[in-house]
Amino acid sequence: MNHRRSAVIVIDMMNTYDHADVDLLLPSIEKAIVPMVQLIDRARKHEVPVIYVNDNFGEWRSHHGEILETALAGARADLVEPLRPDDNSLFVVKARHSIFYETPLAYLLNQLDVGHIVLCGQVTEQCVLYSALDAHIRHLQVTIAEDAVAHIHADLAEAALKMMQTNMDAHIVPSSSVQF
Repeated sequence: MNHRRSAVIVIDMMNTYDHADVDLLLPSIEKAIVPMVQLIDRARKHEVPVIYVNDNFGEWRSHHGEILETALAGARADLVEPLRPDDNSLFVVKARHSIFYETPLAYLLNQLDVGHIVLCGQVTEQCVLYSALDAHIRHLQVTIAEDAVAHIHADLAEAALKMMQTNMDAHIVPSSSVQF
């Protein structure tokens, strides 16, 4: 571990679950919820910043409160409620797959003196993978909480985790083994 702070980043979990491939995604999300909640709770107890980075559903006037309200009004509020940001959580809105692409996240991490990010959320073979690559090229240390990420396609997720570990030096560990 480097000597800078860690942060937990929750990717795209404020979700309405009314999109294509949702039937393939839901079983994986349902398994990942408890480890994700436990990871976030542990981070908060250790005063590790928790940053939610979420799509804005194409609503360019939206802010984090509206995104949360929209997700809680969606078909699977039961998957959103346990992950609700608390008053100390930070929130970044994104438009594309990577949490860094045209967002202020890199600036925020620098302001917080974060050198290590722990990724959890969805989708392993898409947003998590692209975010890990963008973190790696920014010289951030990356940990993936493997039981706290969800996938659409298990085979692609397995390949993505292997790529993150092999090509990006990401630590792939169970959420209970994440070190802050």
